[in-house]
Amino acid sequence: MSSEFGNNIKISIFGESHGAAVGVVINGLPGGEAIDLDEHFAFMKRRQGGNNPFSTPRQEEDIPVFLSGIKDGYTTGTPICAIIENKNVRRRDYNLDIPRPGHADYTAYKKYGGFADLSGGGHSSGRLTAPLCIAGGIMVQVLRRRGINLCTHIYSIGNVTDIPMDYMNPNSWSSYELAPDFPVIDQSAKEKMQDEIIAAKAVKDSVGGVVECGISGVPIGIGDPIFDGIENRIAAAVFGIGAVKGIEFGIGFEAAKLRGSSVNDPFIFKGGEVVTESNNHGGILGGISSGMPIIFRTAFKPTASISMPQRSVSLSEMKGATLEIKGRHDPCIAVRGTVCVESAAAIAIADMII
Repeated sequence: MSSEFGNNIKISIFGESHGAAVGVVINGLPGGEAIDLDEHFAFMKRRQGGNNPFSTPRQEEDIPVFLSGIKDGYTTGTPICAIIENKNVRRRDYNLDIPRPGHADYTAYKKYGGFADLSGGGHSSGRLTAPLCIAGGIMVQVLRRRGINLCTHIYSIGNVTDIPMDYMNPNSWSSYELAPDFPVIDQSAKEKMQDEIIAAKAVKDSVGGVVECGISGVPIGIGDPIFDGIENRIAAAVFGIGAVKGIEFGIGFEAAKLRGSSVNDPFIFKGGEVVTESNNHGGILGGISSGMPIIFRTAFKPTASISMPQRSVSLSEMKGATLEIKGRHDPCIAVRGTVCVESAAAIAIADMII
């Protein structure tokens, strides 16, 4: 079982990519929270692969079976346990003697003494983001009832960039025409992004991308300085997605090129409330919510499983080897990564406010 995440709402994820099932246990969610299961299934479908050339050909229904914690559309207050059966497994695709470059095959092999189930990445597989989204889909509904909403889109793929979200006016987010399977604000960038993916896939390669997420309605004063700031908690949850290699809040690393006079957000009165005139800080100051929209971006590396020949080693023969991966993999993880990032952020925020 994965390490537990959360201080108030505790979430653990279990299972392997090609095992019988993957699942999640959620502890600490109060009883009486209404959960619309039809909406939740639609949320899960955003992560589902096998529907287009931009995701893995592996087709799984990804319909959660709730074993406990939800009854007649409401949380019971007891632990929620849900599983998703793995029905489309193909262990034969994996040469477990040759660790895949860029994957956790070798580190897991050493950590677990050679006993880990490494087919498809085992417990480190992107398949484990399915139970992450089970929890995330629940938290999105819980947060919405408290006036907190999330919006997520593909910010970039390769060198193609979408329009950034409006950092100041979250009311405009509802006007974005974000398709569930390829959410982009600027529809003219969509085709260019898809061309980037197809070009990489055509030569048996992969491409990376960045996902941008906005959170509106978080009250002022949520989060704590030092180790329990909002950035800390969101980052901890987001890095539970295996392909994530970086995260930035507000204008992020761009701030390192500027002067304080350009980066600081002046305080002003608006409608009798103190707000900031701009939102370079991304809604967080000193780890604490400022009342402005929280904005962050997550960098996904190119998918490690690529079909072109790669150099590795044979663990049984203790010598160099060439690996040609035969499995089914996303040519760009960032596409389906949008709902995973949204899930991680919703989990982190819910944990801090409930």
